[in-house]
Amino acid sequence: MTASNPLHDESTTRPGPGAHLDSTAHLMNRISSQLASQLSLVALDGRRRPEPPALVVVAHGSRDPRALSTVRALLDKVRELRPGLPVHLGHIELNEPLLPDTFAALGDRAAILVPLLLSRGYHIKRDIPEMAAESRVRARVAGALGPHPLLVEALYSRLVEAGWRTRMDEATRRTSAVVLAAAGSRDPESKVDTSRTAHLLANRLGVPVIPAYATTAAPTVPDAIQALAARGRTRVAVASYFTAPGRFATESAEAAPWMASAPLGTHPAMARLLLHRYDRMLAIPATAAPELASA
Repeated sequence: MTASNPLHDESTTRPGPGAHLDSTAHLMNRISSQLASQLSLVALDGRRRPEPPALVVVAHGSRDPRALSTVRALLDKVRELRPGLPVHLGHIELNEPLLPDTFAALGDRAAILVPLLLSRGYHIKRDIPEMAAESRVRARVAGALGPHPLLVEALYSRLVEAGWRTRMDEATRRTSAVVLAAAGSRDPESKVDTSRTAHLLANRLGVPVIPAYATTAAPTVPDAIQALAARGRTRVAVASYFTAPGRFATESAEAAPWMASAPLGTHPAMARLLLHRYDRMLAIPATAAPELASA
């Protein structure tokens, strides 16, 4: 059998007039964004402005292929929000590009490293700064993404997507609760950060939110669910406090007795938060924020 004629295929699926307008509008938007990006590099006197430090998003890495595709899609959203900003990806382990390879490609240029990590811990305090110190990159390391109201916005949105009711009567509210399922860390400051996020989410939802962990720290997600049930909280949702799909997110969701939200993933608030962390480091004078300082 011969291949079908592409001209015939196009004629049988010919778009209507509105589709041509939509395509033209999309093309014009892209041209406008690219033009604005180029103009932003030129000062009023016609001289070229210094290129901004690169944004290097540092992800942990995962054996789950969905994690890499999710992180790449998230970086695309960051690029859409900030045309002209050089945005790069580096992984601590398991996925390419590995962070040292990203540094090698950047050479000796300035960069702000924003960890795609939700709380303080060993990776932010030791791994990332040490990798940067071994490279030629003039790097500064931003702090963890959480706690922050933008994370609460994303968590709330994911719960609503999963079926969380934005309005509850008092009887329903008295039996409802949320377990904030996080990865876990041996660093005590990590638990502090997760607990603060749980507190912010509880204020938003109006029900108890208990932090729990998939590994390393206590309580575990099943233990937190059991403790809430003993207090009469039988309608327990699991809020996935993970940046991307993976084993821990899957196991936490499977433990949910009622509903489980999706990982934070490509929620728009995540892209805005990455840029917020970048801008915060950028606003700190170099003398007050030495290279490899974390903020």
